Amino acid sequence: MTEAWILKRFEKPDEVRRFEKGSFEIVRIGGVVVGRARYDPGWRWSTHVRPVAGTKSCEVAHVGLVVSGRAMVAMDDGREVELRAGDLFSVQPGHDSWVVGDEPYVSLHFLGADDYAR
Repeated sequence: MTEAWILKRFEKPDEVRRFEKGSFEIVRIGGVVVGRARYDPGWRWSTHVRPVAGTKSCEVAHVGLVVSGRAMVAMDDGREVELRAGDLFSVQPGHDSWVVGDEPYVSLHFLGADDYAR
């Protein structure tokens, strides 16, 4: 018999990917992989995740929601956008990102979570 529901929480993720100044928590549920990014002030993808990813820029497509804090995204072609709490975002591969200000940045990722920070 199939379960009628499944409940999970990020307090007990299925996987945690840790790196300096941040972490990425993974929850697998209902055939979907959801990620929670948690980055401290001073975090930058090109400094803290690039060594793990091994690519020039982030090559993962992301769709998500900013829960708190702010971050900049810079595409390889030079275009930039600031993400703020409450923003839903879709960011294509080929970008760098970094935390803006003194507040930690937290976002939920509904696309790209399985491939991020590997």
